Amino acid sequence: MTAQSAPALTPGQLRKRARRVWIGFAVLALALACATVVIAGLYGRARELKMLAEQGHTDANLKVALLRAVLESPRALPLLLSEDQRVHDALAIGDAASVGRLNEKLARLVAGTKAAVLYVIGTDGLTIASSNFRESDSFVGNDYSFREYFVDAIKEGTAEFFALGNVSKKPGLYISRIVGPLHKPLGVVVVKMEFDQLEADWHESNRPSYVVDEHGVVLITSIPSWRFLTDGKLTETMFATIRGSLQFDDAPLMPLPITPIQTIDPSTSLVRATLPDRPKAEYLRLTARVPSTPWRLDYLVPVEPAAAAAMREARLLALGVFIPLLALAAFLLWRRHSAQMRIATSEMARVELERRVAERTEDLSRARDRLEIEISDHRTTEAKLQIVQQELVQANRLAILGQVAAGVAHEINQPVATIRAYADNARTFLERGQPSSAADNLGKIASLTERIGSITDELKAFARKGRTAAESVELRDAIDGAVVLLRSRFAGHLEALTYDLPASGLKVSGTRIRLEQVLINLFQNALEALEGRPHPRVEISVASRGNEVAVKISDNGPGIPEAIRRSLFSPFNTSKENGLGLGLVISKEIVSDYGGRIEVDSSEHGTCFTIYLVRAP
Repeated sequence: MTAQSAPALTPGQLRKRARRVWIGFAVLALALACATVVIAGLYGRARELKMLAEQGHTDANLKVALLRAVLESPRALPLLLSEDQRVHDALAIGDAASVGRLNEKLARLVAGTKAAVLYVIGTDGLTIASSNFRESDSFVGNDYSFREYFVDAIKEGTAEFFALGNVSKKPGLYISRIVGPLHKPLGVVVVKMEFDQLEADWHESNRPSYVVDEHGVVLITSIPSWRFLTDGKLTETMFATIRGSLQFDDAPLMPLPITPIQTIDPSTSLVRATLPDRPKAEYLRLTARVPSTPWRLDYLVPVEPAAAAAMREARLLALGVFIPLLALAAFLLWRRHSAQMRIATSEMARVELERRVAERTEDLSRARDRLEIEISDHRTTEAKLQIVQQELVQANRLAILGQVAAGVAHEINQPVATIRAYADNARTFLERGQPSSAADNLGKIASLTERIGSITDELKAFARKGRTAAESVELRDAIDGAVVLLRSRFAGHLEALTYDLPASGLKVSGTRIRLEQVLINLFQNALEALEGRPHPRVEISVASRGNEVAVKISDNGPGIPEAIRRSLFSPFNTSKENGLGLGLVISKEIVSDYGGRIEVDSSEHGTCFTIYLVRAP
C-alpha cells in the first residue's frame, strides 16, 4: 500500500471520533427538542387564548344583548303610568275608591309584564298603591323617601337604581318616573325588575357571568354567592356612602376571589379565580359595556382544559416535524460516518481481499461443477419419470383393453354367426333363382361387416396413444356401448346395473371410444365396489341442464376411504391390490379435454360420480 493511498484515519480512530460526534449530536438534539416543546407549547397556548377570547367576546356580546332586551321591556311602564288618569286621580284625590282601582290595575299590569312590582309613591315618600297590595309584604304604606330612585325622580323627573329591597330582601333594578310637572309633582311611579330568570339562564352555560355597577359592585351574577362582592377594594368614603344609603343592606362588599395575572387588551385579561366547589384555576376575563347603563358585564372563560389540549396538540405537531428532521440529520451524519469508514476499511481490506479472491474463485468453480452435475442428473431423472408415467398411463389403457376384450370378442362373434347364416341363405336364394332376396341378404352381410370394422377400429383407437378431435357423440350409444363391453366380464352381475338410456338425439362433445373408456372405468369401479355386498345397486341417470349434460353413476357400496378420497384424482392412488391408480386420472383427463369435469360425493352409504359434459349443438 502506498503512502498516497493510505487513509488519513484508521477505522479505530474514526470510531472514536464518531462516538464523540454522536454524543454531541445527542446533547444538541435533546436541547433542541426541549426548546421545541417549550416554544410549541407557548405558541399553542397563545393561539388557543386568542381563539377563546374571540369566542368569548361573541358570547359576552350575546349576553349583553339579552340583558338589554330584558331592561328595555319594562322601561316604558313608568312613562305610560305617569300619564295614566287613574294614577293622577289616586295621587290628587287620594280616596279609597280611586286607590282601589289603581291597585287592581297595577296588579293586572304586573301579571302581563316581566316586572316584579309596580307601585306609586306620594310626594311625602309613602306608597299609596302597589301591585302586591294583597300580599303580607305589601309595599303600601312603606316610606321610600330615603331611596335614591325617589329623590332623583323628584329632582330630575326619572331615575334608575339597583338595590336590595328593604321589604322583600330581593335585589332588583328600580326604574322611577315623576307624575305631573317637575315644578309641581304629584308623586312617583316605580317599577322593580328582578333578574332571577336571566341569572338562571347564565348559570346553565356553566361559565361565570356577572354585571358590576360604576363602583365595581356585583349586581347580577350566575353565581349567587358573588352578589354584592366588589371588583376591587372600595375606598372608605365609597364604602360609607353605600352602607349609609342601605342600597345593599348589610352586604359585606368584599372583593371577588379573582386575582389578575395579565392584561391582554383593554377588554381581555387573564385572571386566577376560585369558584364555589372548585379549585383555583385560570380564566379569561372578557368585559363588555352594557349600553344605556353605567354597568359592565364580565364573562369568565376557563383556560386550563382548552389551553392544555392546545399545548399538547402543538407540541405533538412540533415533535412530528422535529423528529423526522432529527432523524434525517442523524441519517446524514451516519451516512457520512459510514462513507468515511468504507473508504478507510476498503483500502485496508484490499490486500486481504486479493488474497482471498483466488481461494474463493477456486471454491466457486468446484461448487459450479457440482451444481452442473446435479442439474444434469435432475433433468435425466425427470425425463425418465415422464417416460415411466406415460408408459403407466398406456399400461392402464391396455389393461382396460384386456378386460373388455372378452366382451368385444362376444360382440364380434354374434355378427360373424349372423353373416354365416345370411351367406347360407343367399346361396339358397340364388339356387332357387331369387336374386332379390339374395341381394337383400348380401346387403345385410355388408352392414354387419361394417359393424365388425367399427368395433376393430374402436379397439385400435382405444389402444392407441394420443388424443382425437372432439365430435358430436350420441350419449345413448356411448352408454349402451360401455355396458355391452362390460357384459362378458361381469356376466351374472349386470342385474345390479339399472339405467334409463337418454332420449335419442341427446349429443355431447367428445369421441365415442374415449367417452366409453370413461364410462367403463366408472361402471367397473362401481360394480367392483359392490362385490360380496347384499342387494347391490348401481344406478345411472342422465340430466340435461342448459349447455351441460350430467351423467350420474351412484352405488350403495361402502364408500371411498377418507385417505383415498383426499387424493382421489392423483396418479397411483388406489385401494385395489392389483390396481395402478390411473383409471380416474385418465378419466378426468379425457373429460377435461372435451371441456367437462368430474365431481364425486362419497359416504358410508355409497358413492356418486357425476360427469359434466358439454352438450353438442
